[in-house]
Amino acid sequence: MKDIAVDKTTLCPSARPESEDSVVFGIISGTVAEPRVAYLKQPLPITDELIAKASPITPAEIFRTAATCATKGCQHFDGQDCRLAMRIVEKFPVVAEELPTCSIRRDCRWWQQEGKAACMRCPQVITDNYNASELAVEVATPIFG
Repeated sequence: MKDIAVDKTTLCPSARPESEDSVVFGIISGTVAEPRVAYLKQPLPITDELIAKASPITPAEIFRTAATCATKGCQHFDGQDCRLAMRIVEKFPVVAEELPTCSIRRDCRWWQQEGKAACMRCPQVITDNYNASELAVEVATPIFG
């Protein structure tokens, strides 16, 4: 199978599934109170069929997706770094006992910027979480300025 992640492309591990060229790299598992990402061995392209299988919920409720980092087109990007990755490392507890096996790591902005500290917290990041804790909402809210 062809490697979907392209060399020299920095991927956002929190991209919306509708982003151009987005791929699924994890499935949300765990519980409603403590959801966790189960990482796929290989990323899968987002297709209309995959989106249809997610219905009636949004794909971002059950998939973790990545796409090319939008840099200046993203509300979390400060011109140099991803502030979301910084807040995740600063505020979220470590939830992984060891570095998760992740198919996008080599191209991941969070890994490139924050290293192992981001990966050890990544499994608790859910894009569309309607039962999010106050901490998760605080971390996900962009800071302007």
